[in-house]
Parts: sequence; structure tokens; C-alpha cells
Amino acid sequence: MQLSLAIPTPLQYFASLVESDDHFPLLESAISLAQDEYPDLDVQQVLGDVDQLLARLKRRLPVDAPALQKLRALNQFFFHDLSFGGNVNNYYDPDNSYVNALLKTRRGIPITLGVLWLELASGLDLNVRGVAFPGHFMVKVNLPKGQVVIDPFTGQSLSREELAEMLEPFRPKSGGNDFETPIGLYLQSASPRDIITRMLRNLKEIHTNQQDWQRLIAVEDRLIVLHSDAWVEYRDRGMAWAVQGQNALAASDLEIYLSHMQDPPDHQVVSERLLELRQSSA
Repeated sequence: MQLSLAIPTPLQYFASLVESDDHFPLLESAISLAQDEYPDLDVQQVLGDVDQLLARLKRRLPVDAPALQKLRALNQFFFHDLSFGGNVNNYYDPDNSYVNALLKTRRGIPITLGVLWLELASGLDLNVRGVAFPGHFMVKVNLPKGQVVIDPFTGQSLSREELAEMLEPFRPKSGGNDFETPIGLYLQSASPRDIITRMLRNLKEIHTNQQDWQRLIAVEDRLIVLHSDAWVEYRDRGMAWAVQGQNALAASDLEIYLSHMQDPPDHQVVSERLLELRQSSA
């Protein structure tokens, strides 16, 4: 009997990681996103590099260190000693979304920095979560005397007043005395699937703005693996396939979108594009 030793593709490997919400390795999934850009990337090596950082950090702390001491040591190590921080000079560089690049440059965007910080914090047994704050990913840690919200882009802890100010652009504009959503609802924990989705949608926006259709398609492939019922992603992948001249693949994706969406606002536009694709393939 012949054994199959086929190496999984990056997309197959990603699919195996994100299959279950009960066993969803956030850091490994985040690292794997870079495999489309860096085909020779060794994900296990990157995981090992992060483990080494954690080991260095743990050597700074006594075994019985309280949570607040651990948090202070982590922030000193991460933001000051290692100088991790936001890439203010080139915020929309795709490398900011890749953990392997972040480890080399020490520069990234809030969510990538946040994922790495969360891994180190979890390794110290801190009670931490990611926060899908509008427009800016945050991290939070629960301490015996309360909750601390940290901006992983700057390393600063944020007061409720500062968070409320950051929320202003996202609040509905109304002249009446409408009910204002409590700020706590914006600080709910984000699941690992939500975090990886947000990372991919950041990349999607970058590749769309740069009209980099091949890279956009690779991102859409992963989004559809994450959310098989994300019909808008089928539409967007189909449009990208069409620009690439892959009419059959484009038509298939647009058909899926139209068959599952009930009267979407772009129904006519997508239907007309689908008809053009069918006619050009006839």
C-alpha cells in the first residue's frame, strides 16, 4: 500500500487550523496568513521564536508574581525593551499584517501587535482578550482591582474618556436625544475567528485599493474558508476573478452570491456582470 505524503497547501493548512472554534490556535492561524506572500515560511519556526521571547520574559518574574507585576513586566519588555510599536510611516504596508515580518521589524498595525501581545500575556497566565473596537483593535486584561484596556499600537492604557473620544467618529449622528450605546458594549471580547477575520479584511482593503487582484483572491479564499456563508466574499472574489480574465471562476462565484442573497441592493449590477461573463464564455 502506498502512503500519501502530499504536503498540504497553505489554504488547506489554514483550513485545518480554523475548523473548530473549540480548538482555534490564534497565533498559529495569524502566522499562517503570511504563507501566501512568503511561500517558504516555516510557521513552526515563527512559533518557536515567540516561545523564546516568552521564555526571556518569564525569567524576569518570580513564579508567584501577582497579575499587576506581570502586566507591568510584559509592557516594559514588549513596548520598551523590544520596541514593538505601530508603523506610523507606512501603515498600509501588507507586511504590517504578517507576524513573521512584525518580529523582524518590530513595527505593525494594532491587530498584529495585539495578537503577539496576547500570546505573551496568555503565556504569563494573565486573563486577557482581544477587543474588536471600531477602527482600532485593542487588548484588555482583567486584574483583581479592575479591567485595563491597552492600545497595542502605542502601549498606552486608555481611560473611559479616551475610549469615548475615539468612538465619536463611529457613533450615529443625530440631533435628538437618542439612546447612546454604552461603551462597555464596544469592549466585548473578540473570538479568535473574529480576530483572524479582521486581519484578513485589513489585507482585503489594502489589496483592493492597490488593485492587486491576485493577492485579493488569496485573501478571499481564506475568508470563505473562515465563513462559508459569507456570500459577499464570493461576490468580491468573483469580481476579482473577472478582472483576471478567469470568466468561469468569476461566473461561478457570482452565481453563488445571487443564489443565496435575497434581493441585494447590487442585484442588477451583479446580474448584468454575470450575463457578460456567460456571453463571453459562450
